[in-house]
Order: sequence, then C-alpha cells, then structure tokens
Amino acid sequence: MIEVRRLGPQIGAEINGVDVRALDDATYSAIYRAWLDYNVLAVRGQNLQIGEFLEYSQRFGLVEPHPSKSTRHPDCPEVTLLGTNKFGPDGKLDMAIYKRGAEGWHTDGSYNEKPFKATQLYALAIPSHGGDTLFASTYAAYNALPERLKQRLQNLKGAYVYGGRGKRTSLLNEEDRNRKPVFHPLIRTHAETGRKVLYFDPNKILYIDGLEEAESDALIAELKGYMIQPDAEYHHKWRKGDIVIWDNRCSYHKAAGDYPPEEDRIHWRVSISERAAAA
Repeated sequence: MIEVRRLGPQIGAEINGVDVRALDDATYSAIYRAWLDYNVLAVRGQNLQIGEFLEYSQRFGLVEPHPSKSTRHPDCPEVTLLGTNKFGPDGKLDMAIYKRGAEGWHTDGSYNEKPFKATQLYALAIPSHGGDTLFASTYAAYNALPERLKQRLQNLKGAYVYGGRGKRTSLLNEEDRNRKPVFHPLIRTHAETGRKVLYFDPNKILYIDGLEEAESDALIAELKGYMIQPDAEYHHKWRKGDIVIWDNRCSYHKAAGDYPPEEDRIHWRVSISERAAAA
C-alpha cells in the first residue's frame, strides 16, 4: 500500500517510492483517492519520457490541448511547455512567459464551458531558489463566507473569458482572443466529493451576471478577500522529477514568479477534463 504524507493543514500531500509508469489499478485508485482527499498531490522522483507522462495523465481524464497554441509541445500538442523561450532574439525577457501563472490566484479553465477537472505538471528543470507554486482550498474559501454572503451567491453566476477584464491574451493566437464569455455558478458542488466550493477566478471573470456594474465590481472585490484562508494553503517547493496534480474544482493556485530569470524553470503541463459519460 502506498504511503501518503500530508504537506499542508488542509491541502497538499505527497507520495514517494512509486513509479507511475508501472501502476496497477489498486495503486492508481489509492493515488486518485489521495488526490480527492488532499486536492493537490505530489508524486516524487519520477523519470519520464513525454509519452509516459501523457499516458499517466490520461488515467485521470481526457487530456486536452491548452488554448495557448504557441506554447504547445511541437511533438505532442496535448502537452504545454512552460518556461521555455523566455528571451526574445534581442535578449529581452518575455514577461508573459516568465510570469506565466503568477498574475494572481486563479483556477484553470474557467473560460471553458466545462472547466478543466485537473492540471498536472512534471518538473524538468528547477532553479536554485524561488519558483514555488502556491495552492489554496476553495472548500475553505466557501466555509469562510458569512451566511448572508452564501445566501446571496447561491443563484449568481460569473461571466468568464480567457483574458478577463485585464484582456491578458498575449499568449493566444489572434483568432482565439474574442470568444464569448461562459457562465459558472459562484457556489458549486464538487462532483465527486459532494462538498461546496467558492468557484471564483478574479483573473478571468468579466462580471457577475444579473448585477449592475458597480454592484458586480464591489462583489468581486469582496470575494477576493475570502479566497485565501491562512490555514488552507500549501506552497510546493519543486524538485526535478516531481509530478504535481491539482483539482481545479476545489483549489486555487498561482506561481510565485520569483526565480532568477537567467535560470531554467521548465515543466510539462497537461489540462485534464472529465470524460464524457457513457451512453
């Protein structure tokens, strides 16, 4: 039986001593259960080829190419390359690549009609210091809401697009920059655990549907104050060979964006969606 070690008080755990290339169904089921329990799961000490990483990722769901076409792996478009080509031909640091994921707390795929179930990263190169990824529980965010706010949010939806109100679309191709917003309830119930979450992404939200602009802006600002609860965070310090998967249905995350830019911080990333239900 695998050993799961808790890393944060409410979120985050690690597993050592397994090879994800050779998991039987029982061991994989234990890994999946630990992931649901801890929201963020690190499997240490892996040595993977890209096809092996993709094959393991597909056990969690349907792997879909990220909308940022320019950062897809040239040989495997389902995989995104993070941290490569940071410097332009003129030697200038491309901040959109260096700071990717560090623009603030968010959840991946809120701009999709069906948001990503999970995101998984595999660490290829790690800087000498900095470069952590920070996580927080959306269960805790919901639990921290006062009752009057829970009631107010119950039937409200947020409108989301990739670039949000800041129109941060530089990593998208031109034809992908003007998609219509999608709408998601601000209070959602996790499909597998049955627990309620505050589903909220301030980087991708345009407005709260049905509210006047000033009221929407004020509520967005108020919700930001509940997102991150101090006893419900986990900061992952990367090691080469780490695989980390997080559940976008019940966690927020952001990159620290603080590592030496002349050093490498390179990951493979996959976006994982729910598989379609069998007919």
